[in-house]
Amino acid sequence: MIHRLDERMAVAPQIWPSELLPLSEQGFALIINNRPDDEEAGQPASVEVESAARVVGLGYRAIPVTHAGFSHAQIDAMVEALSAARGPVLAYCRSGTRSCFLWALARARMGDDPATLVEKAAAAGYDLRPIQAMIEALGAGR
Repeated sequence: MIHRLDERMAVAPQIWPSELLPLSEQGFALIINNRPDDEEAGQPASVEVESAARVVGLGYRAIPVTHAGFSHAQIDAMVEALSAARGPVLAYCRSGTRSCFLWALARARMGDDPATLVEKAAAAGYDLRPIQAMIEALGAGR
């Protein structure tokens, strides 16, 4: 199930190579994989999703995030991916939560208002309270 955060960003649980053509047809331009390979038995490898994305004309970036948390390198990579995207972006992980969190951290670093990010995430069913302090710190550091 895809959860739209705004007109340019959506997050989802695990996507499969067979879902990439329909995602392309829905107008997505870039897929961001926030899952590390082998996180769970049976998930497709990053290279499989990337290959299928390229076949249907989608951009692809892997920015894996483990349950250990978020690094500045991951936030920077997300900022770069979002800035370079030539259209709507879909990021995915196991449930969509890490993707939503990384989007919020990146958008805070890019200058978005933290309160607006919290509202957008909440409207899509995600609670940013676990990373609220990080979002505010990134927003204050601009």
